[in-house]
Amino acid sequence: MRLSRYFLPVLKETPSEAQIVSHRYMLRAGMIKQAQAGIYSWLPLGYKVLRNIENIVHEEQQRAGHIPMLMPTLQSADLWRESGRYDDYGQEMLRITDRHGRDMLYGPTNEELITDIFRSHVGSYKDLPLTLYHIQWKFRDEVRPRFGVMRGREFLMKDGYNFDLTKEDALHAYNRHLVSYLRTYERMGLQAIPMRADSGPIGGEDTHEFLVLAETGESEVFYDSQITELKFGDREIDYDSHEECRAVLEEFTSRYARTDETHDEAVFAQVPEERRRTARGIEVGQIFYFGTKYSEPMGATVVDKDGNRVPVHMGSHGIGVSRLLGAIIEASHDEKGIIWPEGVTPFHCGIVNLKQGDTEADAACDAIYASLTALGLEPLYDDTNERAGGKFATMDLIGLPWRITVGPRGLKNGVVELTSRRTGESEELSPEAAIERIAQIYGKVSKG
Repeated sequence: MRLSRYFLPVLKETPSEAQIVSHRYMLRAGMIKQAQAGIYSWLPLGYKVLRNIENIVHEEQQRAGHIPMLMPTLQSADLWRESGRYDDYGQEMLRITDRHGRDMLYGPTNEELITDIFRSHVGSYKDLPLTLYHIQWKFRDEVRPRFGVMRGREFLMKDGYNFDLTKEDALHAYNRHLVSYLRTYERMGLQAIPMRADSGPIGGEDTHEFLVLAETGESEVFYDSQITELKFGDREIDYDSHEECRAVLEEFTSRYARTDETHDEAVFAQVPEERRRTARGIEVGQIFYFGTKYSEPMGATVVDKDGNRVPVHMGSHGIGVSRLLGAIIEASHDEKGIIWPEGVTPFHCGIVNLKQGDTEADAACDAIYASLTALGLEPLYDDTNERAGGKFATMDLIGLPWRITVGPRGLKNGVVELTSRRTGESEELSPEAAIERIAQIYGKVSKG
């Protein structure tokens, strides 16, 4: 993409309503614009990152054997009355009456709707196990929406629901989701720690939240520092194996890690003092096992092997897709702007032309741009007439991981400058070598 043809409304000044780093940088980098309190338009740069995050979530969910679908944003209030939850959500739920006088709501979550779908189409244990998920916009009428996309009223969320014959099978689904979430967050450059949490209005016996450590986190967290040394990495897991998934859960949850809602000072005191940590955390996902909480009152049953009709065991599993943008920025930034991890960056690298209009510089930039594009990469080429300092400031603000700087002086020596946004280190390379390096970083095969 050529910057001269892109819509990137960068702001030099920080808007007064921005209170935390992610909100400030998302506004300044032209990623979002507030439509009203807690509700945002996603501008092109922000939308690209949102879709990159969404794609990673889809890939890891399907890797784990989960089936994508899409449910509507509006739901019938009657379903929520069936489950007994219609009044539990209180004023956070946006209630609507249509022209026919039917009570509806803008869904904050989808347990009731997915249970209705299940009971309408599944009747035998032979159809189990089954996990369905979707990525859809949700609405919760926060009394004090703040911090940009971190605590908005409208947000994009992945929510998945497992249906199993037995508690043992449902707990395997729980463990399977934990494994897939670890992979998902690490691909985004995040360490999200699973912590014992409170189930809230969704209910259930077992639940873990995934929290990213950050000073601006809304939750106080207590943990054993050893947990921050754990990495899932590139290991291959058989998602059908109860043993392998359980082993990962035990590895990542055996050390103390809890939110303030479930913190137990006596248990925490058993952790060696030098490893006890207290910090703030941003919740980016949560997994629940809640048994037959919804299937019993709503009649979601199957016929088992003995011919008996039994309620299925269920769980729900959410990832805050839009919230993740804020969490990534909170965890990865400096005083100049955002530092995107390679896995979610809106553009793979930036190209800065130091002398727009110079024949050789223009030709070199065009060639680099064409070569990277041919490799299936997306560069952002700053072909504007802005001064060099302004171009560098914009690139630092929007946080692309790599920048190729092209100028007449370097071209006389046959080199361009390749700069890492994360480290700030630069090296001079031939244009071909710079292209090759970017290709290697993103796992592409150079055609040169």
